[in-house]
Amino acid sequence: MTSFVFRHSLLRGLPGTCRFISEYRTKRPLFTLFSVRSYATGEDNRVPKIYTKTGDKGFSSTFTGERRPKEDHIFEALGNTDELSSAIGLAREFCLDKGHTFTHQLDKIQCVLQDVGSNIATPRSSARESHIKRTKFIAQPIVDLETWIDEFTEELPPLTSFILPSGGKSSAALHLARTVCRRAERSVAPIVRSGEADPDVAKFLNRLSDYLFTVARYASMKEGSEEKIYKRPE
Repeated sequence: MTSFVFRHSLLRGLPGTCRFISEYRTKRPLFTLFSVRSYATGEDNRVPKIYTKTGDKGFSSTFTGERRPKEDHIFEALGNTDELSSAIGLAREFCLDKGHTFTHQLDKIQCVLQDVGSNIATPRSSARESHIKRTKFIAQPIVDLETWIDEFTEELPPLTSFILPSGGKSSAALHLARTVCRRAERSVAPIVRSGEADPDVAKFLNRLSDYLFTVARYASMKEGSEEKIYKRPE
């Protein structure tokens, strides 16, 4: 258990719940955002409850301890990032069913999204230096995405027409995740512009949507499924 207290549903699952430790995460302390109290002392082995009731009046806490309305742009961005991870998780299940070899990349991306959430949840205007240090977002995941995109692109046929989300369940689910990623990027952009989050967070989400588009096409190709081409209705 750690000693950081959050009252937002996403924050209970931020870094630390992912047991996958990537090469770029091992260079800095793991950051676990669990809603924590000491529920067990001595022989007291009571199981902590999942609900805290601290958000019943419509407010949640950032990592810095600041209380904000649940409709605040910080929590909107966190919710979109959480939805994105869920969409990728669903797509991953379809990809596993088809035996795709890139699912480990999706695992890593979901863990990185936990770091994205940590950074967003730490607005610089109320953060101490210790907060900023523990939630800093590094650029290596962006480099990874660009490398993967280039590798998949080399195997794909040139894109000559506008394609619609299609190409089998794996591909369609990855396209859906791509559209959620675009929404997450839009909600994060003003936070980054205001200086409240690291610029690399926005860059990562921008590259991630490109990655999801590319890997959706790759999944369709590997499955031998036809991508649906846009045609103007007659």
